[in-house]
Amino acid sequence: MKFLREMKKLKIKQQIIAAVMACVLGIGGIYSVHASVINDAKNKKNEAQQELDNLNSQIDEIQAAQSDLQEEMDAYDDQLMALLTDMDLLENDMDAKQDEIDQANADLEVAQEKEQTQYNAMKTRIQYMYENGDSNYWEAMMGATSITDLLNRVEYVSEVYDYDRKQLTAYQETVQQVADLKDQLNAQLAEMEELKISYEDQASSLQALIAEKSAAMDNFDAQLASAKSLASQYANTIKQQNQIIANEQARQAAEEAAARRAAQQQQQNAGNQSNTTGSDTNASASGSGTGLTSSGLNPAHTTNVSGSDVVAFASQYVGYPYVYGGNSLTEGADCSYFVMACFGQYGISLPRNSYSMQSCGQAVSYDCAQPGDIICYPGHVAIYMGNGRIVHASSPTNGICYGSATYRTILTIRRVL
Repeated sequence: MKFLREMKKLKIKQQIIAAVMACVLGIGGIYSVHASVINDAKNKKNEAQQELDNLNSQIDEIQAAQSDLQEEMDAYDDQLMALLTDMDLLENDMDAKQDEIDQANADLEVAQEKEQTQYNAMKTRIQYMYENGDSNYWEAMMGATSITDLLNRVEYVSEVYDYDRKQLTAYQETVQQVADLKDQLNAQLAEMEELKISYEDQASSLQALIAEKSAAMDNFDAQLASAKSLASQYANTIKQQNQIIANEQARQAAEEAAARRAAQQQQQNAGNQSNTTGSDTNASASGSGTGLTSSGLNPAHTTNVSGSDVVAFASQYVGYPYVYGGNSLTEGADCSYFVMACFGQYGISLPRNSYSMQSCGQAVSYDCAQPGDIICYPGHVAIYMGNGRIVHASSPTNGICYGSATYRTILTIRRVL
């Protein structure tokens, strides 16, 4: 008996030790998993910091290049350098817009062919159903030799109806796709029209200035060639800044889309059906001579005028016509008059041309842009509304309308309020 009691105690002791060891090993596993999660988080944080450091380094290099080029450009006529830079950027924007138009045309052609193919298939199917009715289906049902055969035939008929419904839905979606692509193409053609107006305007001013300088200077041709080279280099730095903004916007849009999908999935899992929406965001970057991507370049307002009030006033005229050289918000205005008139309503005096507006007020970085700031493009100006949107006198096709702030290359953003 004593031996049995000793053996029982030993067995209990072994069970306790085993249980303790299991707990220890379990806890060790938890700590191991927890440590792995922490390490993954640290690695992701380090990667993000490295990307940010690389971006800041890239922006610093652009800023340094712009500063050096600006010093050299100071030796030349300001208007000449501005026009040469604008021409370079406009040519780049026009090339990019033509690529978009070509792609939109190709996409539209493919969609229209798909639409025609689906339409022909639907027409043939409808003709067959009209001529034969549902009698074939009933005959198929009546010809069943057993319950199993009948169920199989019912399933087949159901699949046929499902197929027809899916084909109709696919056709409707293709029709909508064609309509959307046509709208997209028309919008891009209108933007190209606006770019051409800006280009022709700048080209005319440049030719007049070159003629004036040529008559006054013996070695102007050599100076013009040098100025063109500097302007091209400076334009490249502006393109790089705009690319940084575009990349940041794409990154944020991808993150927002992923967050929306995750939220929708979570709602579906919880059985809660509700809509989720996103919003446009501004990009954030740092450092440039133009101030375009200088992080935190956010000068204080110098007036009591609300930028939102200016935007609200400007928005009243959306839908009214664009007229080159026009001086009426209702009968027709061009981009510079539209901006000048809207700010003039609140006692803010601005020049009549887009070139002069580039130096008005104070420079603002894109990440700090606020409603009522002025966005300056090559040969064009617009009023910033917030959330990546603008209101502007666009072109004869679009008239006064809303648009995306980054639809073309930004030169600078100015705060005059």
